[in-house]
Amino acid sequence: MQPTRILPDLQCSLLCEEIRQEVTGNFFLIGVINFIRVPQLPVVALKLSLFNRWTAGVGQFTETVRLIAPDQTTVLRKGEVKFTLQDAALHATNVTLFGQVEFKVAGTYYVEVLVDDVMKLRYPVPVMVAPPPNQQAPPQAPPAPG
Repeated sequence: MQPTRILPDLQCSLLCEEIRQEVTGNFFLIGVINFIRVPQLPVVALKLSLFNRWTAGVGQFTETVRLIAPDQTTVLRKGEVKFTLQDAALHATNVTLFGQVEFKVAGTYYVEVLVDDVMKLRYPVPVMVAPPPNQQAPPQAPPAPG
């Protein structure tokens, strides 16, 4: 008997600055984000890209991704996409773009990845303020002997 539905595994989830795809179908992940360091808050990220790859499932599914604020209740962004896996040996790659994301406060934000309302992964994205290093005055020429 052939299974008609197997919930897939999340092979990877990466938050990036940008994701591009070649004509061959291969992906370029640019600027994988471990944390976000900014000189001041609030700040607006023009674009955040989320790369999710699913495997080992069979059936039709809905992927939901959410970007959660440090209060752990405010949803800053949410994206949903439907995808199908015909065979457990295949994979599906989903890319979600979050545009114009405003970070108002420093703290730990979270990316949540769900499939059919089942949480598969939740990971932190710290946002921290790190002012640029103080600019020192250029060295002065010594006074002329006199």
